Amino acid sequence: MGTPRLPFRPSLLALGIAGAVGLSLASAAQAESLTFAHVYETSEPYHQWALWAADEIEKRTDGRYTIDVHPASSLGKEADINEGLSLGTVDLIYTGNQFAGRSYGPIGIAGAPYMFRDFDHWQAYADSDLFKEIAQGYEEATGNVPLAMNYYGQRHVTSNTPINTPADMEDLKIRVPNAPMYMMFPEAVGANPTPIAFAEVYLALQQGVVDAQENPLPTIKAKAFYEVQDYIDLTGHITDSLITIAGGPLWNRLSEDDRSIFRDVYEEAGEKITADIAQQEQDLVAWFEEQGVTVNRVDTEPFREAVMPFHNGEAATWDQATYDRLQALGE
Repeated sequence: MGTPRLPFRPSLLALGIAGAVGLSLASAAQAESLTFAHVYETSEPYHQWALWAADEIEKRTDGRYTIDVHPASSLGKEADINEGLSLGTVDLIYTGNQFAGRSYGPIGIAGAPYMFRDFDHWQAYADSDLFKEIAQGYEEATGNVPLAMNYYGQRHVTSNTPINTPADMEDLKIRVPNAPMYMMFPEAVGANPTPIAFAEVYLALQQGVVDAQENPLPTIKAKAFYEVQDYIDLTGHITDSLITIAGGPLWNRLSEDDRSIFRDVYEEAGEKITADIAQQEQDLVAWFEEQGVTVNRVDTEPFREAVMPFHNGEAATWDQATYDRLQALGE
């Protein structure tokens, strides 16, 4: 006769493991995976803090939401990802005020050249009731929801000949992003603005398709534009920013508590991005000069004077009252 078999009794440890696995699987099944798209490099603060925000949102929502961050135009150009918000093909993006302004004109005011006196004026706007009102108008017009402002930096021209006066830009073929407000500065100084997708700019400069481009110093470094341009001309013509925007389809299915979490996390990320970019702007002039690039310090006043008449001209997508309120901030 064989040894009698004892009835199987799983250990408490095994039961505990099985229970934990079951809970984990249930949690994973309940998690909703979201998509965050942007056009910036993985080395830039925008991407790094987007990853941080994704982790924070997963933690603060107890794993109900996970976010996959897609950098470097991998899900399309900036116009494409803006369109994707309303279609629900992407859930969250960074975008410039000028691109958002295609859907709701007044929000583009923050992307106009020489609209801000300096960084402090921009910060006053980012923290203002005026921005909140404009963001609300954008939400009502599009269904999409601005969550935070992120400093992008002062935009400067890079070129193969020095730019010292507006006359030096006459007929200059300069790449700009494909949004109308970016045309205002080059048109005001007689240049030839040429829209080219962000991912294609390096090659366009290298091949001479355009003579120049304009971007903040951190972007000029990240995209290595200084490798194919001889001069960085410190025109500071736009004090620029990105808006973190949630798509309406996502926002409409979030609870009020989760909406607060998303807004809080992306506002915190925006503060961290802003601090990083401001610091990089301070450090990068010396870094470029160490690389052998000529950094050309420009008297910006003639450029500003050339642009000011355009602020409330035909290209303006805001009214005079909005303009006056913005100019009064921080005075």
